[in-house]
Amino acid sequence: MPEKIKKKLEEEIKLLEHELTTELPAEIKKAVALGDLSENAEYHMAKQRQVFVNARLGQLKKRMGELALVNLVNIPHDKVGFGATVVVFDSSKNEEIQYKLVTSEESDVSQGLISTTSPIGRALLGKRVGDVTVVVTPNGKRELEVLKLTTIHDTTEE
Repeated sequence: MPEKIKKKLEEEIKLLEHELTTELPAEIKKAVALGDLSENAEYHMAKQRQVFVNARLGQLKKRMGELALVNLVNIPHDKVGFGATVVVFDSSKNEEIQYKLVTSEESDVSQGLISTTSPIGRALLGKRVGDVTVVVTPNGKRELEVLKLTTIHDTTEE
């Protein structure tokens, strides 16, 4: 798992756990002291936030587990996969575009960082230099030809 993603997720988990164990119990206690809970907006808001924080913590911990299972050995050396940098020719735009396939947490289309779960990312997975794929995007169909490929293995060996 990329270290910066792990750190980002761990920081968010730490903040949410602090809120869940320290801040929210204090808010709930203060709201209970105000009396009648049936019409106590502060109490209801704190309880709703508690449910949300618990759910988000579950999502983050699940994602950490999924990312920890990523095994670089299983990523192909000669095909597009996670961590690959790909230069494609987009015939609909008549231009060459470079993409790097990353996790959803790192994706930033303006920087050429696309998620392996995005339409373009999914269409490129498993392709080799010379392969052509058609991808359906919100802006219509695009035909992409893989011109150059650098896998995650090529970049870690340098």
